Amino acid sequence: MEKVVITEKKDGIFEVKLNRPDIRNAIDEDVMDQFKQFMTFVKSNKHVKAAVIIGEGQQAFCSGGDLSVFHQLKTKDEAYKMLSKIGTILYEWMMLPVPTFAVLNGTAVGGGCEIATACDFRIAKKGIKIGFIQGTLAITTGWGGASMLLKKLPYDKALTMLMSAKRYSSEEAFELGFVSKIVAENNFYQESYQYIRETIRSNKEVLRAYKQIKISEWEKGLKQKMMQEIDRCAELWEKEEHLQAVEQFLNS
Repeated sequence: MEKVVITEKKDGIFEVKLNRPDIRNAIDEDVMDQFKQFMTFVKSNKHVKAAVIIGEGQQAFCSGGDLSVFHQLKTKDEAYKMLSKIGTILYEWMMLPVPTFAVLNGTAVGGGCEIATACDFRIAKKGIKIGFIQGTLAITTGWGGASMLLKKLPYDKALTMLMSAKRYSSEEAFELGFVSKIVAENNFYQESYQYIRETIRSNKEVLRAYKQIKISEWEKGLKQKMMQEIDRCAELWEKEEHLQAVEQFLNS
């Protein structure tokens, strides 16, 4: 079974579906590599009008990193190598020349919330949970999520989401400005795509021109900030507080 399923929808919209519902659509190196291949395709194909990320199933958009991989990381260097690889991918996703949408079909926490942050728009199913819960594991965001979030939300709103490590309802996340649109569970998929198509009514050249305005701003130092953030997370990763928190989480 493919871990990532890429489908072309109508009008140049491409959907990237995380297809690991048995482990809450968690990310491993195969998923990362398929993301990279897709981004290469988008950058070289003027036919693409928008890119959408969604998770398979009803329970989770993405729970973050695959524990079978990430639980093996013990030292700062081991953690940094893995975290920086994903952080670079999310930076490149932010810099895609087309509008991007995270369709949150289920829970989006930890790294899953960072993936959602990398998108331009976030559509959430009513009643799901969303949150940067990394603080409960004695680490910071590890994929550059804080740096991205601080570019997209007012400072106090972003800091609240990060520091509280709270699982917010989609309604609360909407009030904070993190979620762009809430959609009821009934007809969720169709209504989400209706919102996407309404948002990108302009032609491809206009969409890319508007996106480039923001890309030009992000090119001035964002990647460096993300890598500094990831380095700090890697430092905390090898500390006993984090290792104990992970063990407690796995045994809970």
